Amino acid sequence: MRSIRVIPCLDVNQGRVVKGVNFLELRDQGDPVELAQYYNDEGADELVFLDVSASHEGRPLVADLADRVSEKVFIPFTVGGGLRTVNDIRQALLAGADKVSLNTAAVQNPDLIAQGADQFGSQCIVLAIDAKHREGSEGWEVVVHGGRTRTGMDVVEWATTATQLGAGEILLTSMDGDGTLAGYDIPLTRAVASAVDVPVIASGGAGKPEHLVEAVHQGQADAVLIASIVHDRTYRLDELKQALQNAGIPVRRPRLA
Repeated sequence: MRSIRVIPCLDVNQGRVVKGVNFLELRDQGDPVELAQYYNDEGADELVFLDVSASHEGRPLVADLADRVSEKVFIPFTVGGGLRTVNDIRQALLAGADKVSLNTAAVQNPDLIAQGADQFGSQCIVLAIDAKHREGSEGWEVVVHGGRTRTGMDVVEWATTATQLGAGEILLTSMDGDGTLAGYDIPLTRAVASAVDVPVIASGGAGKPEHLVEAVHQGQADAVLIASIVHDRTYRLDELKQALQNAGIPVRRPRLA
């Protein structure tokens, strides 16, 4: 097993990091560049920045954020939100991002995945999927526009199609679990991870170290996304990594406090 990545997620709204529950009731968490530098120093493996309202409001990602972050951190980071064209992807990468996250635009124009992978490599293209349990039936539905619009698309089928088009990684968020601290959606994570041959990042619901262990052992995740538990300083990154290591999961060695 390769080392499991522990990745803080910074949801950005109007230039500030925010966090809510089920994508609602957002509360301020601080300045994105300052938090990025903090997590860099704390030993994060990567970072993810998502502009949570860019697609809904029709705004492009502010490449200035990627530029400012790249001056302060020395670990890979992904940016997403409002990316609609190959040129948008190019500008984000030129500004310093290592990867881009595509969500709404990829659903509306799946060929954007193929074009991005062809021009910049699959390793740069992360497909972000916001998943919600189907009402009255089994399975999960793809939701876009920051959780505002149901698509009717099946999550597992969409993940499979997107990887065939060239997506090199899946960022899989359970809308039902987001911000609840009740744990990742293990059946969801496992269903997608077993259907695709690219890394899957589990997201949505981490509340304690055991949840990260479950996402890897039971959900077959290759990485775990975290937000509330580190933004609120409930746990430090070295504590989470130590818990993974104690469970026999390889990680980059935790920093000593």
